[in-house]
Amino acid sequence: MRLAVFDDFRIGVVDGDSVRDVTSVVPTIFDEWPEQRMNWLIRNWASAQSAVAIAEGGVRSLSDVALRAPNPAPPQVFAIPANYRAHLGEIGDRSITTGGRTARDVGFFLKAAGSVSGPADGIELPAGSTRRFDHECELAVVMASGGRNIPRAEAMSHVFGYSALVDLTMRIDPGEHEEDRSLRKSFSTFTPVGPWLMTADEVGEVDTLRSSLSVNGEVRQGAQMSDMIVGIAEAVELISSVVEIKPGDLIASGTPKGVGPVRPGDEVVIEIDRIGAMRLAVSEGAPAPRPF
Repeated sequence: MRLAVFDDFRIGVVDGDSVRDVTSVVPTIFDEWPEQRMNWLIRNWASAQSAVAIAEGGVRSLSDVALRAPNPAPPQVFAIPANYRAHLGEIGDRSITTGGRTARDVGFFLKAAGSVSGPADGIELPAGSTRRFDHECELAVVMASGGRNIPRAEAMSHVFGYSALVDLTMRIDPGEHEEDRSLRKSFSTFTPVGPWLMTADEVGEVDTLRSSLSVNGEVRQGAQMSDMIVGIAEAVELISSVVEIKPGDLIASGTPKGVGPVRPGDEVVIEIDRIGAMRLAVSEGAPAPRPF
């Protein structure tokens, strides 16, 4: 099932070029906290799935709605660095994972949940900045049942679904600007996810998926998920060995080679097999009191 969040955080089921509104399935108490509707749905999917399938809300064209992130308020956002061998060392002295170390060596890092955005939000770069801002093409894993110390053999049963994710990154300038990784990746709109969430039962075998990312029509990145050093099951095992995973959490699974800069006026398109394509307009944000 393809689940979308649109307009004022309404929940929809996508079928072809249309979306059917199923927000009525979610308790009305969440009308006061609408960005949490998807978290409720994920937590209650076992009992709510059948109601979602038959809910008779209005049907609208996808072209007439504003698509938000498929989970606009994930409790936590984990990210796996250095997870494709061809990407290792690609950005030279701007890299902070050095010495050929991989995700298996360095683990994971956190992105601010507030950086999560959707297709309708685009990507906003800090106003007036002369820094380099790069795209990173990634598969997003949306967690279902959470927990601690989840063994690899059981990890995939804890996955709710998948989406496409772009991990935007402000690069360091060695010797001049060397902010913490989480800061450089946590500006608002620096974790666009979408265009919707495909439930795990419909995606099937993740290793066979291929991703691609283009900027202004030029393909820059592409890979098969089987090329990941740390696969989804190992990533869930790793993260849950450190901290409790919550339903609705996002895992950004790492980027292949081909990362590169984006600038205001660019259009970024990310596409993943059996999930879909997300288009993102790049613009310049409002001036901030702390410039970058």
